Amino acid sequence: MKSVAAKEGKITMIESEIPKVQEHYLLVKTSHSVISTGTELSVIRSSQNRTAYLGYSAAGTIVECGGDTKPFTKGQLVACYGVPYVRHSEYLLVPKTLCSPVPDNVQAKEAAFAGVGAIAIHALRMANLQFGESVVIAGLGVLGQIIAQISHASAYDVIPYEVNESRAQLFQSFTGVEVATSNEHLNRRIEEKTNGLGADAVLLCAGGGHSPLTNESLEWVRDKGKIVIVGDVEPHFKRSLMFGKEAQILISRAGGPGRYDPVYEKAAVDYPYAYVRWTEGRNMGEFLRLLSEKRIQVNAYFQESVLFDNISEAYSELQQENTSVLTKVIEYN
Repeated sequence: MKSVAAKEGKITMIESEIPKVQEHYLLVKTSHSVISTGTELSVIRSSQNRTAYLGYSAAGTIVECGGDTKPFTKGQLVACYGVPYVRHSEYLLVPKTLCSPVPDNVQAKEAAFAGVGAIAIHALRMANLQFGESVVIAGLGVLGQIIAQISHASAYDVIPYEVNESRAQLFQSFTGVEVATSNEHLNRRIEEKTNGLGADAVLLCAGGGHSPLTNESLEWVRDKGKIVIVGDVEPHFKRSLMFGKEAQILISRAGGPGRYDPVYEKAAVDYPYAYVRWTEGRNMGEFLRLLSEKRIQVNAYFQESVLFDNISEAYSELQQENTSVLTKVIEYN
């Protein structure tokens, strides 16, 4: 089988044997996978003197079930998520805790977004918003777009912010939600929607490392509000601003409880439902439910699927400066 990796800043294909199924694991023949633009381009840039596999969100058909993998069955379409088990590869060996059944009315290319969707859902759970509260979503890349969609579906008062006009127009086109495209525009929207009190939460979904968004977010949030760092943003905040608002600064770690825990992932031991209601696997299932019930959609984020053998071209397009392309969906033969 072939897998995609970055080496010396370039895309390469790596040949390997199809993995053998093992206890608690599913062998999946990949149908589609999604390029997580921010994460993967960062990995490509940092791949000097090393080889790094790319990708973490996919969907495919189970070709073999290991022992103790009920209720999964051979031939079932599943979504899968999580490095190092999920990548842009023709076959995947994935712990059952990182797989979720795909509803009949959800296409495989849509289900392939489930890993990105789990990250979006966990970020909103970190904000712990209540019905009717206001939230600023700063940055409408594919992750910010999905977070803003789910926020809108949850009846939060959503205030999106995106300086890229094409991304802003895309979100407005199918949600009807006005997107602020400048700092001045955003401040007006917050003033109008909160009577000048500030947003209940701000989710920072943009990349860029050291960013002015950190201190600006303290201006946007209300007294004792929450700021959740979702994107690649360094958490540098002025103490005086933090002290003045007594704001909570939170980090959203990937798809939810279970991520990076070898017991949950490698050993495939799920957390007790009564004590950990939402794991990364359950967040993935919830994202698929939202797709199934047409509360959100992802088809607007890609024009067409790219064949696996042409994946280098997909990365080249995403690496172009000021590109309006959000992501690419990879289709396997």
